Amino acid sequence: MGVRLRAVRERRGEALTGVGRATGIPASTLSRIETGRRRPTLEVLLRLAKHYGASLDELAGTAPAAGPPAAAPRRSGDGKVVLPLTRYVGGLHAHKHVLPAAEGPPVRPRQVSHDGHEWLCVLYGRLWLALGDQDLFLGAGEVVEFDTRTPHGVANAGPGSPVEYLVMFGPQGERPRPRPLADGARRGGGGAGTAG
Repeated sequence: MGVRLRAVRERRGEALTGVGRATGIPASTLSRIETGRRRPTLEVLLRLAKHYGASLDELAGTAPAAGPPAAAPRRSGDGKVVLPLTRYVGGLHAHKHVLPAAEGPPVRPRQVSHDGHEWLCVLYGRLWLALGDQDLFLGAGEVVEFDTRTPHGVANAGPGSPVEYLVMFGPQGERPRPRPLADGARRGGGGAGTAG
């Protein structure tokens, strides 16, 4: 459960101290729970569930994963919209992000770092990914994968239009694993979709 609680907190971009202030739970207690050195009480779980806007089932990892996403899009002060595509807590998560059109020349994105691994795929527009001391400019269809302990941030790199991109995020050590296809599958395999 500690891993799930940490993943929820990091996805929200919150520090232990901020969660502690908001819930009245000491940051040291939260740290011990997230690292598995302490088991949370029901009272602590109820406070965290309320703060994170999650059910106890979601925090415990017993919520069903099937069905449409339950969460509504979230909007930030800078106009960014985030649509969660997965509804469970812990493990790999997917989100769709939309950055509004830039009103002026873009500035280098503010960077953050945290435990985890991220895959990012641009759907539309031009995205500026500041990754450590690198500046990557990605167009539609381009994909990048990185360790989120590397400082990173994104911005709309193109004037006049929004940027849409998908993010898959997993806790440290959890990441998508490409599966190689058999030779027949790579060539089409003569299935129903091939012309004869």
